[in-house]
Amino acid sequence: MRRISKTTRWVWAAAVVGSVCALPAGWAAAPPEAASCAACHGADGMGNAAAGYPRLAGLPRQYLADQLRYFADGTRNNAVMAGMAKPLTAAQIDALAAYYAGMKPQGGSAPAPSPAIAAAGERLALRGDWDKGIPACIRCHGPGAVGVGENFPPLVGQSAAYIEAQIKAWKDGSRRGDPLGMMHTVALRMSDAQTQDVAQWLAAQPLTLKPSTAAKH
Repeated sequence: MRRISKTTRWVWAAAVVGSVCALPAGWAAAPPEAASCAACHGADGMGNAAAGYPRLAGLPRQYLADQLRYFADGTRNNAVMAGMAKPLTAAQIDALAAYYAGMKPQGGSAPAPSPAIAAAGERLALRGDWDKGIPACIRCHGPGAVGVGENFPPLVGQSAAYIEAQIKAWKDGSRRGDPLGMMHTVALRMSDAQTQDVAQWLAAQPLTLKPSTAAKH
């Protein structure tokens, strides 16, 4: 067998590393900890709708950092995420939050629900149900549900399963950390049917970016 020179081995190694580490233009290099995140949330940060894993790409940096801390300290009760978050240092949390916040969201929306569900979900998302004290989703999460500031993340681009699960978590107290307990109060007033309707309608909306985010890309 022909022996391979040391120089050739280095050239091959460089080529392999370069092909593995190549990233789309404009994306920052992934921190090492992101490999664990990608197993559930995808290499593109868009989650896994079938499994209920949420989109991380393009969410506010401070929001992402806060959620990791909430998983670590039990403010959000999730055994899997607690195990992932607890070993992270403050620097690692900040690096992960910055990385996913800087990713450009992409992909399509879920199929439209039935007309009856769509009408009920749209009504709740855009106008609320004031007879029950339920404000419209867009009052806090902004027009198009694209998110407002650090405390009100985008709802578009998330799966119906995830949105529904989070409303239920706010309701039963397994998710906390919302400003002034707002989401807990709202969730308590929502019926299961309303939760399902608005989750399916939101999941079917086109993925749009806030003007400030879109301008960066």
